[in-house]
Amino acid sequence: MNRREFVRIAALTGLAAGTAYAMAGLADPVMAAETGNLPFPADEADAQSGGILKVAMQIQKMEDPATYSWVEMSNQTRHLLEYLAMTGPDNITRPMLAESWSASDDLKTWTFNIRKGVMWHNGDELTAEHIKWNVERWTDPAIGSSNVGLSSISALVEEVDSGEKDDKGNAKMVKKLRDGAITLVDSHTIQFNLSKPVLSFPEDMYNYPTAILHPSFTPPFSDNPIGTGAYGLAELAVGDKCILKRITKTTDGKDFTYWGGKVYLDEIHYYNFDEDNQLTAFAGGDVDAIYEFSIEQMELAKAVEGNIIAARTAQTLCCRMRVTEPPFDDIRVRKAIVMACDNAAIKALVYPEGGDIGENHHVAPVHPEYFELPPIKRDVEGAKALLKEAGKENLEVTIDVGNTDGPWHQSVAEAMRDQLKDAGITLNVNVMPASNYWEIWAKTGFGATAWTHRPLGTMVLSLGYRTGVPWNESAFASAEFDAALDAAEATLDVEERRAKMETVEKILQDAAVMVQPLYRPVYTITSKKVHGYPAHPTQYHQFNKVWMSA
Repeated sequence: MNRREFVRIAALTGLAAGTAYAMAGLADPVMAAETGNLPFPADEADAQSGGILKVAMQIQKMEDPATYSWVEMSNQTRHLLEYLAMTGPDNITRPMLAESWSASDDLKTWTFNIRKGVMWHNGDELTAEHIKWNVERWTDPAIGSSNVGLSSISALVEEVDSGEKDDKGNAKMVKKLRDGAITLVDSHTIQFNLSKPVLSFPEDMYNYPTAILHPSFTPPFSDNPIGTGAYGLAELAVGDKCILKRITKTTDGKDFTYWGGKVYLDEIHYYNFDEDNQLTAFAGGDVDAIYEFSIEQMELAKAVEGNIIAARTAQTLCCRMRVTEPPFDDIRVRKAIVMACDNAAIKALVYPEGGDIGENHHVAPVHPEYFELPPIKRDVEGAKALLKEAGKENLEVTIDVGNTDGPWHQSVAEAMRDQLKDAGITLNVNVMPASNYWEIWAKTGFGATAWTHRPLGTMVLSLGYRTGVPWNESAFASAEFDAALDAAEATLDVEERRAKMETVEKILQDAAVMVQPLYRPVYTITSKKVHGYPAHPTQYHQFNKVWMSA
């Protein structure tokens, strides 16, 4: 394995990050000095305390973090609620609320040692029992958390009869936590006993709906926001602003001590701006930083005084077809649509600078286990032949597009529309408000859904394509795929895992469930007075070491 992969594996299996970098002969750009086994960067020598960081981003509801559906709402929450682990901008996962972890040789038993002395905002101390309560809640079918699609959590549950019948009189099956799946070793040690090997347990624990809640939680979170982070929620107005302020006192009046070391900002203010207006707000001096700007705005960003920050990512747009809905229940139709599209041409049109070409299997070149399949070749005549065989020579379909993280979604769909014409396919592009799209994204027959970056390709495949998981928007179901993914996830060695991913990627690609033209880079910008702003591929905001100069 290469040095960077060695560091990732070493950190995953519990070796201190600084030690792992030293063993690999690499300079550690994020953990440049010993930080007391904290996941955050070292303190900068000239860092100044105080100030208010103003950030432009969509302001969303903060109801139940276990069912959060996008990154922005998790960013609003991220400095209040924290995670067992934290994946940094370098794609390395380090302990957060956990102090360390260890895995059995077969990757079926994971033991997490919870930090001692971590204080909740109400004065309680974090314990392993609190972690257990959260995981039990994630696996409650009544909650409907997407976390059950994570490899680690799916290995804690089993399918059981709900006691109810469906419309056809068949037993309704639900997934519930297995007996013995979680063991409390002591007050600060928790053991997870999995039904199968899982590689990504630590990385799964920084998936944005895995934020750790206090057991007193009742939704909405914004009404009683108890967390372990350095900040508290001072004000939330959906569609307007979210104000966070440093916690100094617990809710019962005691001094609050934050476990995570020195934090510099007094306040973090998020102000509501859609993606296409965030750069304008920055240029006008209304904010110090933004969530992102689009490729269409690059020239404007270059003309504005500030620091442009870019990250290569696995962020993508899946123009996926729901395989249970006509006409997409006919694989010949799906294959014809895929064959009539030219992913490379779409990528060159929409993101000419940076990014990677998608291959219709949702594993990105930035993922360590990515296996390079033969390039996809457009075949218009082959598409026409399949449509004729299916009796769909004059096929007309509609794709729903929400532009949920920018107008580039619509640009992709319109490029597809122009290409599909060559095969005799009429593609109608139904553009709707982002909020409306999220209401139907998992149900529409043909939808353009944005998926964020995740550190491993196996993670996103488990979330989105395993049989029956909540985020399986295409309704793809394949026992062969599930088994092949299981095998890849049970393999620690990256070269062996990459070889196994060939089968996984090929099954999904051959099923033709999506047109996935590209993986995009993400861009943001900060003012010159903002320091330590992280360029995270998932656009996660972790501002513990961000500071403002005068």
